[in-house]
Amino acid sequence: MTRRSIVLLTGLVALIVFAGGAYIYDRYGSTSAQPVAAPQGDALVRAHSPVIGPAGAPVTIVEFFDPSCEACRAFYPAVKQIMANFPNETRLVIRYAPFHEGSDEAVRILETARLQNRYEPVLEALLARQPEWAVHDAPDLEKAWEIAAAAGLDVEQARREMSSAEITAVLEQDLADVQSHNVRQTPTFFVNGRPLESFGPQQLYDLVREERRNSVKIDKHRHRTYSAPVFATGSCNELFHSDDRSSCKANQYQG
Repeated sequence: MTRRSIVLLTGLVALIVFAGGAYIYDRYGSTSAQPVAAPQGDALVRAHSPVIGPAGAPVTIVEFFDPSCEACRAFYPAVKQIMANFPNETRLVIRYAPFHEGSDEAVRILETARLQNRYEPVLEALLARQPEWAVHDAPDLEKAWEIAAAAGLDVEQARREMSSAEITAVLEQDLADVQSHNVRQTPTFFVNGRPLESFGPQQLYDLVREERRNSVKIDKHRHRTYSAPVFATGSCNELFHSDDRSSCKANQYQG
């Protein structure tokens, strides 16, 4: 990975997160930033939390995530690259922080997709086409349902299940944990319980690599070298292979 690539992507993510953080800040009515709280017991990973990757992986990345957040969208390819670099040693646990208007319904779409074993396809479709539906203050949730349907969701069944007590309990518990951990922006990451203090794709990779070294005994006779992932340079179009540059540009820094 070149220094220029790191600087470009980190700068892009920083700008996106700054915009998104200010939005969340206002919703909470806070006047001063507070540190992310250290996790207590099992409060960081709940039994209901969606998990991507091996269940027994020694390194757990916890992401407090909002499906409407542009910064979450921009970060997702980097998270996938990190997991691809350590395929047997990392897992991603998703916690919901639906700060934006309409995000709670988007979470319900994702949870119904999980019931239908379509979680990752629907998640990735909603992120890839996020500018089409996650318009700030005027989200187009019907468009989100259309996108989920195109990714294989049985919408009729999902609409029947979206308001179930089980899905409502997931949302309520995650929101309670957002507050108990003082999560103020999305995405917020923890790696094996350690908060990502310095925000950026490279910093996340470095923390995952450090935790891998701490958690996994390396067999000296089978030493394996992992190369650092080459992250995308930060273009919204490059991240999502989109030709719609006007749409990408309009939503690039609003997370």
